[in-house]
Amino acid sequence: MRKPPFLDQNQDRNRGRERNRNRNRSPDRPAWRRDLSASIVVFLLAIPLSLGVALATGAPLQAGLVAAAVGGIVAGLLGGAPLQVSGAATSLLVVTADLVQRYGWRATCCITVLAGVAQLLLGLLRVARAALAVSPAIVHGMLAGIGVAIAVGQLHVVLGGSPDSSALDNLAALPAQLADAHPAALLIGALTVALLVAWPLLPGRYGRGLRTIPSALVAVVAATLVSAGLSLPRVELPSWNLRVLPEVPQGPVVGLVAAVLTVTLVASMESLLSAVAVDRLRAAQPAAVPAVPAVPAVPAVPAVPAAVPGSRVGPARLDRELAAQGLANVVSGLLGGLAVTGGAIRGSANVKAGAATRNATVLHGVWVLLCAGLLAGVLELIPLAALAALVMVVGVKMVSFAHIRHVQRHREFPVYAATIGGVVVFGVLQGVVAGIGVAAFTSLRRLTHTRVTVTEEADCHRVRVSGQLTFLAVPQLTRTLAQVPTGAGVVIELRGSFMDHAAYDALQSWSQAHRTHGGWVSLGGRSGRPITEPASAHACRPWTPWRNHHCTRPGARTAAEPAGSQLLGGVSAFQRNTAPLVREELARLAREGQRPTQLFLTCADSRLVTSMITSSGPGDLFTVRNVGNLMPPPGSDAACDSVGAAIEYAVEVLGVGSITVCGHSGCGAMQALLGSSHEPGAQTPLARWLRHGRPSLARMSRIGRLGRGEVALANRPVADDVERLSLVNIMQQLDHLMAHGCVARRVAEGSLQLQGMYFHVAEAQAYVLDPTSGTFSAVRPEPHVRHDRVEV
Repeated sequence: MRKPPFLDQNQDRNRGRERNRNRNRSPDRPAWRRDLSASIVVFLLAIPLSLGVALATGAPLQAGLVAAAVGGIVAGLLGGAPLQVSGAATSLLVVTADLVQRYGWRATCCITVLAGVAQLLLGLLRVARAALAVSPAIVHGMLAGIGVAIAVGQLHVVLGGSPDSSALDNLAALPAQLADAHPAALLIGALTVALLVAWPLLPGRYGRGLRTIPSALVAVVAATLVSAGLSLPRVELPSWNLRVLPEVPQGPVVGLVAAVLTVTLVASMESLLSAVAVDRLRAAQPAAVPAVPAVPAVPAVPAVPAAVPGSRVGPARLDRELAAQGLANVVSGLLGGLAVTGGAIRGSANVKAGAATRNATVLHGVWVLLCAGLLAGVLELIPLAALAALVMVVGVKMVSFAHIRHVQRHREFPVYAATIGGVVVFGVLQGVVAGIGVAAFTSLRRLTHTRVTVTEEADCHRVRVSGQLTFLAVPQLTRTLAQVPTGAGVVIELRGSFMDHAAYDALQSWSQAHRTHGGWVSLGGRSGRPITEPASAHACRPWTPWRNHHCTRPGARTAAEPAGSQLLGGVSAFQRNTAPLVREELARLAREGQRPTQLFLTCADSRLVTSMITSSGPGDLFTVRNVGNLMPPPGSDAACDSVGAAIEYAVEVLGVGSITVCGHSGCGAMQALLGSSHEPGAQTPLARWLRHGRPSLARMSRIGRLGRGEVALANRPVADDVERLSLVNIMQQLDHLMAHGCVARRVAEGSLQLQGMYFHVAEAQAYVLDPTSGTFSAVRPEPHVRHDRVEV
């Protein structure tokens, strides 16, 4: 059923009001208040999660709290991703459980310290970016395999049993455990899972408010209250003995090196990926600034992602983050804590709770430390089945169907499947090695696997080459080309992205021989464009006029060809070249609705391309164009509802932060105003419309040819009366805009800016109005900042 248009209008209006509230929110609102509230939210999430991870690994339960406190304080103070929250590592749960059973807890702490030293050295060597070069299919497969092992192991605890260190053994023992389930533990586990799943889905206004409370906290508290009268295993927090230091593991050196390498690899991967994810989430948060800047004529290009307005932090520094994670692991291991990693669950909760600085992360660690010292008796009321259910749900969520669809789209599912299978069957390090091996085999096969087919069509033979065309495929290529009859027309489609010299020479030799015997050959790519055309022959740009476009004309135009064919040719070129590049962004805009920040009022002149002179894209500008860029004032007999409605919609519904009136040189409307009277009795639609420009004409008559200081160009004299009237008209239309009540109110609130702009077509130069002096100043190109150098 189609949604009525007024519902879309109401949604746009609500989004506009929300944007206005964000603009009016002061950026200097006390950051400590935002950090304090965010730290409490993350603390309430971290307590049950840390206890659950410690329970699942078989470590002392206070080890999870130690990791949360150290991760928050040490990594929070020194890390390069200030809003990332570190704590007990969920991705290392299976690895740590195996180490505890194999070497004991104190030896596991020593391995954590050594892994931290390795991370610290890697951070100092600045190799963090290189670590992200691992295929996403391997990383997601590793995390998914760990999630499967976690979920299966903790399901035994929910059923009232105890898990084994092997995921296969846990799967094999699951039927017997289901037959001998503990009813009370199963009840508490089911309640915990139900609340974890249902709490984020609470509907309505009150549900939105309740959802600010972490679902993990709600589930654990509810399970604790329900289990008050039941006989269940509960949390036990023995006294924390600082004198028990880590001990060197006893065993083969190769096994110890493999253990340290595994902890280092998994902890580093999770921390760096989480840092990038939190950084993207932070960048996607709405800006909290008092007013939106006006449309820039020439945008500046930052070297790196800029800091988000309203946030006190910049983009993540991954090498520093990796070094800080290593130091946190050293401290946590020395204090008897679990291995520490940055977590996307905690980090996303921190960002969504409104954290502004790293103080939120540090405070969360302080709260965990105080809770472990002062509220140990309360924590010991928590049933272990609730913590196991919590960790089980976390493990299930590590298997992301979105990631599976993503790797499937990129034809990397075999790599994903091999990694997840290897992690579940053999272990984390072995699974990663298996994924790397399958990825290498897949890449080699894609490079060497080529398929060449020939089909006979009505007017030619079509040869399709799929895959990379290297010397290895030359025998197959020549055998297939030999099937083409002498003298026939041939179209050869090369669908790969690479062709070496041997294959190119074979193709050229065969083509020349075939043409010699009376045939014709066309070599083309996937798009159909001949690959023999010189690269410098033609380069169509987004601003290239139709008359210069080769790609919009399949052949020479004839006199009888309809004029509309050029438009259809341009649309066809868009569908072929541009649509695949913008389809994802347009789909996002279709889902989320338009959210422009600028209203751009300009002339309908075909030489004025708004997206070109503002370097804007889809969803950036709400554009209104008419003859002469006129804005009739409201309330008069000559008022125009069309333009007024657009102004009201942009200001009240969309909540734009800037309105720009843009005139231009050689404007036909200004020439018409100067050349005729346009009396009230004018009959044609154009003449009646141009009467809206008479106030600008009268204003120019009052100030005279010299401008009397009211209008001028900063860099040169005004060329003629047409240019002078264009400049005066921009100022007059800005005054007309202020006659609209919604515009005047927003300007007075400081949430809307008005700006005048003049574009000289022949010079390709934009000028911006200084309202205090009435002078239009040329906009100069800003230095292009790139990496660590400045290019002018």
